[in-house]
Amino acid sequence: MNKRKKIAFRIAIGILIFLGVGILLFFSFRDSLLDEAIEKVTLKLERDYDAKLSVKTAEFDGFTGVAISDITLVPKNADTLFSIKKLNTSVRFLPLFIGDIQLGTLFIENGFVQLTKKGDRKNFSAFLKKDTLSEADPTKKRDYADLAYRLISKGLNLIPTDMKIKNLTFKLDDNGKKATINFQKLLLADKQLETSINVQTNTFTQRWKINGFADPRNKIADIAFTNQDTGAIKVPYFDERFNLKSSFDSIRIKIDNISKSDGVLNIDGTSSIANLSVNHPKIATKDVLFKNAAFEYHFVLDENNIGIDSSSTAVLNKIKLHPYLNLNTETDTIYSLKVAIPTMKAQDFIASLPKGLFTHFEGMETQGEFDYRLDFEFNKNNPKALIFDSKINKKDFKIIKYGEADLNKINGPFTYRAIENDQLQRPIFVGESNPNYTPLSEISPYLRKSVLTTEDPSFFSHRGFINEAFKQSIIKNIKTKKFSRGGSTISMQLVKNVFLTREKTLSRKLEEILLVYILENNRIVSKERMLEVYFNVIEWGPNIYGIGEASQFYFQKHPSQLNLNECLFLASIVPRPKGFMWKFDNSGNLRNQGIVQQKYLTNLMLRRGLLTSEDTIHKSLPIQVTGRARSFLRITEKDTTAIDSLDMTEFDF
Repeated sequence: MNKRKKIAFRIAIGILIFLGVGILLFFSFRDSLLDEAIEKVTLKLERDYDAKLSVKTAEFDGFTGVAISDITLVPKNADTLFSIKKLNTSVRFLPLFIGDIQLGTLFIENGFVQLTKKGDRKNFSAFLKKDTLSEADPTKKRDYADLAYRLISKGLNLIPTDMKIKNLTFKLDDNGKKATINFQKLLLADKQLETSINVQTNTFTQRWKINGFADPRNKIADIAFTNQDTGAIKVPYFDERFNLKSSFDSIRIKIDNISKSDGVLNIDGTSSIANLSVNHPKIATKDVLFKNAAFEYHFVLDENNIGIDSSSTAVLNKIKLHPYLNLNTETDTIYSLKVAIPTMKAQDFIASLPKGLFTHFEGMETQGEFDYRLDFEFNKNNPKALIFDSKINKKDFKIIKYGEADLNKINGPFTYRAIENDQLQRPIFVGESNPNYTPLSEISPYLRKSVLTTEDPSFFSHRGFINEAFKQSIIKNIKTKKFSRGGSTISMQLVKNVFLTREKTLSRKLEEILLVYILENNRIVSKERMLEVYFNVIEWGPNIYGIGEASQFYFQKHPSQLNLNECLFLASIVPRPKGFMWKFDNSGNLRNQGIVQQKYLTNLMLRRGLLTSEDTIHKSLPIQVTGRARSFLRITEKDTTAIDSLDMTEFDF
């Protein structure tokens, strides 16, 4: 044996002796070390979270196992957070040498974890402290791939390869809104997962099961979530807390790969859900059904990006689309979204729309094909640079049969009925047999120009939407963190009035957008006819519909006889017709704010060449309300009416 080998041999012997002594010392003092560890955790919970941890017994079981009984955590002056009668676990020995804690086995019997909220007091609020974030170095840039991979790895390492749980209950009590999920059995053995779960809320009781393949060490899984009984799985708690009723037949989640290489983290897999039903007043007035939905996902993270790669595929019935979603923080905070729908049959698209979300399209029959592209980008530090580009390419598209919304009906006479507070109003016949019906040619040019200026200046040139107005609306919604009015064209107002209800739901808005696109991009009706119908159906005052009724109601005139000032006034009340009376003072004259509005609108129309100086010769003459509308004005000897709050922001110039 040469000198080098002797040295290596001696070093190896030394390491073995050191490890042997260490193991011997560990086994000699391990009970004391366990007690000390529990004491440290107890003190930390009491000091940092004002909670008391109690453990009846804790001892080592075998070489690397720990057995603990009667574990309880109780926050001060609050309900018990968790209590476990019996817990046995073991740690894999070899990974400990590289600082990697991996649970080998876990056995839990008879326990509960509960979250309660009584009034404003929560038994878990102390544990929501963001200590980690506050202690982080603000100058150090976060590596998304590294952070995510470490969290995923640590989380999966805490899932044992062999697990058996009996009678573990998760309870939620949010001021009487309750949900209890009881794991009667959870067994993970030989990478096979099997469960039996009882669920009880204030509104239903069910039995669930989660079964499948799970290999936490290799980071792969294939798990199915189904109902043990017949019928759909109901989502607990959300129905009482958010008025959101939801159910589904089954969910499948498959993880094929979680790996990190060259600073890039890839997470690949598939997920699917069958017969997802959603009901919420803000979504639609009836149940919305997503029959078959699936997502083949490819998440990609690196130092500066979190994203879904465009190779991912989302499926909804026969609709397939490729989404690209990304957050980039390298220099600015940039959100990107791209959606691509490859060429597909138009009828497959219509048939695949979620039932209940597009009720006016149910029964529609089409032919032809189309493809679609969306490109969206928002820079948080430069909102004005927003990119929004939406394109549909059609081929031989044709509507063979309309659904509930027959867009072709506005080409001829029809009966219109407005809806106010879910109540149908009196019928208005849109046709020449109605004496109040006014053809476009008989409506004062001043009124046509005034309304187009305030509501939709580019009506005759756009195809249903104004991209720039739409972009500005998106920017405003993002800044205010809420949806607000903006970007609405006359085409959209017409569709909303004639074909849809006034309900403020996601369903109605989506239908409005799709109906407007079909109406404007398939030559179903001329722009002139659309404008004519618009003038004859919109509301101009309390129970006043159409310009024929409005001109009599306010001025006892035919629409062709209206002067410029009268037309400017009528255009100004389109956004809020029932509040017209607040524009006048106690003498029946237009308030100063209304005069300023009219002057602004007149100058705008002059600059755009819609008016000439000759048109404004009689502009100084006051407006005289002579029709039935005068009885709505609060004319008194002393002005006690409220100050008009309407300003220029009412108009979409």
